[in-house]
Amino acid sequence: MDYTETLDFLFSRLPMYQRIGPAAYKDNLDNTLRLDNYYGNPHRHFKTIHVAGTNGKGSVSHMLAAVFQAAGYKTGLYTSPHLKDFRERIRINGEMISTDEVVEWVDTFRTNNELWKIEPSFFELTVAMAFDYFARRQVDIAIVEVGLGGRLDSTNIITPEVSIITNIGLDHTAILGDSPEKIALEKAGIIKAGVPVVIGTSQTETKPVFDEVAALKLAPLFYADQEYSVAYALTDTDGNQLLSVEKNGETLFSQVKLDLKGMYQQKNLPAVLKTVELLRQMEWEISDESLLLGLAIAKKMTGLQGRWHILGYNPLLVCDTAHNAEGMTEVVSQLNQTPCKKLHIVLGVVNDKDTKRILSLLPPDAEYYFTRADIPRGLDEKGLALLASEYGLNGATFSSVEKAFASARSRADKNDIVFVGGSTFVVAEIL
Repeated sequence: MDYTETLDFLFSRLPMYQRIGPAAYKDNLDNTLRLDNYYGNPHRHFKTIHVAGTNGKGSVSHMLAAVFQAAGYKTGLYTSPHLKDFRERIRINGEMISTDEVVEWVDTFRTNNELWKIEPSFFELTVAMAFDYFARRQVDIAIVEVGLGGRLDSTNIITPEVSIITNIGLDHTAILGDSPEKIALEKAGIIKAGVPVVIGTSQTETKPVFDEVAALKLAPLFYADQEYSVAYALTDTDGNQLLSVEKNGETLFSQVKLDLKGMYQQKNLPAVLKTVELLRQMEWEISDESLLLGLAIAKKMTGLQGRWHILGYNPLLVCDTAHNAEGMTEVVSQLNQTPCKKLHIVLGVVNDKDTKRILSLLPPDAEYYFTRADIPRGLDEKGLALLASEYGLNGATFSSVEKAFASARSRADKNDIVFVGGSTFVVAEIL
């Protein structure tokens, strides 16, 4: 097989949650454990950090990877979903796994599977590929982002140095539960016996869940936002955020530069800082210089895309992968704080999200371009427009993201903003 044929096997012949939704979700780790065993338990051959949460886990993972890279460690990074290229999911020191590696690995799996007879999901097989690759390349540490939930996620066979749960929001409720408490319990499934756990955002509903699970596991528990306080200082000439950081009320850093431009990164940073603090206590050598350098060029070092991602200026063209109410709240807040003459929003969602909650947050004075991402889960653009009209959101419908984006750009004045979002897959099509 060549690379194109390999991707066709991965995307078309294996159940893939991103395309078909809950039907691809496995409610056990049987396949993951079988694959891990057949590949010689590769996850035991490198250190890890495990990152779960409703929003922010990708950003936290990339920031931590950048910090480790800046400190001189050979760093693996496993994240999902990808935006443009499958290989974005598996990186070492910011470099994506090669096409040849992917082709060879899948070819070998298919040959071996004639005997093994495993029927893995797309995600199960991808995790096995990543862990095997990291072990063979002898990484010092891998930052591993949870795909969905935590307890039954294929990544949850690792015993990390630190477990991180960024926050809890109402997303994937059909699988994880219909309340913050139920979802928190699923995310808390990554908490391991004796392993420190960092909670990024303290929430009244979920704190008792984390407290109880951590106590049962004898896992030291830390609420990062109760120790670290991050405040916006200013934006430099390149658009990077300059932030001030306090720990327990005392200035820790007067100026921390972030090349990740979303203002919501201020809420993700405490989890990163607390994790680095704990790692230093475990004798990981991460200086303040490495920490600050990694944060300053995290996007450049790790290839992170789609988080308040600026595509161009005059008009300002920006996209963001926020795809639930909690994430969209942060994006709308930043849109409201960004001066413009008129706001144009290219919007598409997938059909298993709480679309009404998302629509209720959006500004009615914007001009909308309703569209559908080119995946089976994409919500029909005409149905989306009809639903949006109930919230006073009006605009035209387009059969493709490309057409919607082109129309928005053509209608926008140089002092306007064109925002693209609502779904990771909508963003992927215009990057």
